[in-house]
Amino acid sequence: MQTGLYVAVSSQMALEKRMNTLADNVANSNTVGFRATEVKFNQLIGDNKPAQVSFVSRGEEFINTNNGGLTQTNNTLDFAIKGDAWFQIETPSGPALTRDGRFTLTETGDLVTLKGYPVLDAGGAPVQIADGSSPIKVGSDGSIHQNGTQVAALGLYEADFSNGFIRTDNSGVIPNSQPEPVVDRMDVGVMQGYVEESNVNPVQEMSQLIMVSRAFENISALMRDSEGSLDEAIKTLGGAK
Repeated sequence: MQTGLYVAVSSQMALEKRMNTLADNVANSNTVGFRATEVKFNQLIGDNKPAQVSFVSRGEEFINTNNGGLTQTNNTLDFAIKGDAWFQIETPSGPALTRDGRFTLTETGDLVTLKGYPVLDAGGAPVQIADGSSPIKVGSDGSIHQNGTQVAALGLYEADFSNGFIRTDNSGVIPNSQPEPVVDRMDVGVMQGYVEESNVNPVQEMSQLIMVSRAFENISALMRDSEGSLDEAIKTLGGAK
């Protein structure tokens, strides 16, 4: 009977983690450049003899790499990435990757995010544009041109998130593995005058959140019933009745 409680507890821990990720996804369904968090669960076999008991793992988080929809803004400092790549920005938590390409120029010519975080080039240095008064044109490879001359370049990065990651500001993600600049990839590019919306489907996420919440409540009820049966058995065997 106690084994059954352990299995139920492992299920609740997994369901709670999934509820948290679903709630975060729903909260960011309108966040520009946000990519949803998914969770992969595995079956664990306990060494319980004579019978083996299956438990559920706590789950491994991963990022949904589906692209979000594109919205045309016609703003020369708005950018969207085509393909599986990221911009890199400098945040208080360190360099972070983001798909939110809503940038602006400071008075000193620094290209920054709406929160003021510097945008980095492929070498990890802040992007600077000396003449902020002249219009800029950005090529599909991220190169920034003014008056027909290249003056800077946006850095495009790829990363392996399988070793874990943490979330930060500006739809940012900091992977545990070192990101690498994108080199010679025809499937990756920059689109000027567009922004990428969140790839979260709020209706689908809410449906899953309701299903997971009900499953959590059902397991809680089963645990209460099991604990009641265990108490009754102990009282009976101990001569309390």
